[in-house]
Parts: sequence; C-alpha cells; structure tokens
Amino acid sequence: MKLLRTSLRAGVLGIALSAGLFYYYIFHALPPERPLPAEVRVEQGDSLATVARKLSEQKIVSNGFLFSLWARLSGAEKKIHQGLYRFDAPAPPREVLDRLVSGKGVFLIVTIPEGLTVREIATLLENMGIASKEKFLAAAADPNLLAALGLQDKGLEGYLFPSTYHFVPATSERDMILAMAEQFRKVSLPLLLRGGDDPKLTPHETLTLASIIEKETGVESERPLVSAVFHNRLNRQMALQSDPTVIYGIKNFNGNLTRKDLNEPTPYNTYRIAALPPGPICNPSLSSIRAALHPADVPYLYFVSKNDGTHLFSDTIEAHNQAVKTYQPVRPPAPRGKGPAAR
Repeated sequence: MKLLRTSLRAGVLGIALSAGLFYYYIFHALPPERPLPAEVRVEQGDSLATVARKLSEQKIVSNGFLFSLWARLSGAEKKIHQGLYRFDAPAPPREVLDRLVSGKGVFLIVTIPEGLTVREIATLLENMGIASKEKFLAAAADPNLLAALGLQDKGLEGYLFPSTYHFVPATSERDMILAMAEQFRKVSLPLLLRGGDDPKLTPHETLTLASIIEKETGVESERPLVSAVFHNRLNRQMALQSDPTVIYGIKNFNGNLTRKDLNEPTPYNTYRIAALPPGPICNPSLSSIRAALHPADVPYLYFVSKNDGTHLFSDTIEAHNQAVKTYQPVRPPAPRGKGPAAR
C-alpha cells in the first residue's frame, strides 16, 4: 500500500511538473536564437500540422508538437488566418498563436497607380497574390456594396482613390474596395462637391471628364489644356472624339483601335455621341480632377500627339490637320482630323 501511495504521489508530481513545464513553454519560453526577422506564410488549406512545421522550420517556435497541442487545447486549431506573418522579435508560442488567430500578419504595401480601371486594379491585386480578381470584381458589382457607398446608380469606376494602401493578407476584397472608396470620399469628393468653373457639370460628370483627361495625357502641365479642349467642345455640342472612351466601351479590347471600332454604337463612343460618356473610364488622379474643375482659359479644340508624351494644341481644324501631317504623317487626318487628338 505504501508503495502504491508513493507511486501515486510520484505520478501526480510528474503530471504537475509536466503541466508546469508545458505552461511555461506556452506562455514564457522563447525560441533559441535565430536570425531576425523571420517570416512564415500560412496558405489557404494549410493544416495545423503544416503551420506548426513551418513555424518550427523558421525557428519561430522550438517545438511544433507542443505548439499544435496548445492550439487544439485552446480551440484555435480552425481559427488560424492565412497570410504572411513577420516576427521581428522572439515571442512565446501563446503570442505566436494569438497573432495567427487574430490575423495580425504583415501589412502588405499596395500602390494603386493613377488611371487604372476597376478591372485593372483587380488584376494588379491578384498578381500580387493578395486578392482574387474574380472575388474583387464580384464585390465591385455587388448591389448591396454599391448601395452602401451611394453608388448604386453610378457603379464603382472612378470612385476608387489611387494611392498607397496597407493591407493585411487576410483583408477581404470587399474591405479593400471600402478602403479605396473611403479614401476617395475623404480626398476627392470635397473637391468635386465644391464645384468648378462650369456649374452645369455635376460631380459625377466632372469625375467622368477627369478620367478622360487622365487617359489622354500623363503630363501634369497639359491636363488643364486637355480639359479646356473638352470643355470647349462640350459647350459647342461637339463630339469629344476621345480614343480612350471608345476603348473602354470595347469588350476584350485587343490593343488595336480600328475605324470599325470608332463606328461602334456604344455609350462610350464619343465619336458618335456629342456628350460625355455615362461614367468614368478609369480612377483618375487629383491632378486630373483639378484640371476637370478648372480648365485653362484657352480656345483650343484639338490636340495631336508629338510622339514624345506631349501634345500640340490647335484652335482651328486647318492648324490641327497641319499638325497631324507633321506629327502623324502615316495616318490621314480624316475622319480623326475632326477630333481633339490624333495619335
């Protein structure tokens, strides 16, 4: 009997000691020294064993088995978020698991360039490996999301602000859109609501014009001039004849704009309609929005590419046709000589 009591005490002591060591390991033990920082990527579908192995290989935890055991005991096995996690300092297993469960991984820096369409933004995010293009476009077309943003009758094009964003890998496509739309609301919308030199244009129409300016020139100093051409044409009820609008209206554009394309009856074909298209054709910069609001005070009605990124502006068709002959000798001016730009 005495031997049994001794064995029981030894067993209880052993269990208590093991529990204490386990507790110490989970809450206080740091992994052995390793080069810092250390990163681990949790992929979609990774099992707990796979995650523990990756952490162990990177020496973020020293014992993958005990880490897995703690994850199961704490009910966190199915709660780990996918993403890229960066550890700049040693952390006990409990803190490592907390970060994986909360999704506090690395902030991914995403720069959305000026002038991209919604579809191009979706492609960029997918190529970076942080979003699904299909899911992004589905979220962008979601009536509930558009209604929440007050864009149910306009769509999302033009209303995503081009800027640099910091997303965690677990950020949903919907939340990415909301972040970009919120930045537009903070930065661009006040300018549009304040209005510009032409009170006839609504904020949506001004944004549409800004998107065309964005696509027509990348030269800062030219944007007010391009804006003036389009304002002058609108005031005279002349067709804008802007290639980028036509291209936007072509499904699966192959990069070659043809005369047939210029005759296609789409809402975005500004060779056929003497008005702005129904909405923006990209997400423009603040510079283009300012230019749309405040065009230069010039009489220009035409412009032609000089093949160096800049344009020559003219106020008569005769001067424009001569400019086309000078800078675009391969292509005849008609019918495009009547438009604002020939490239």
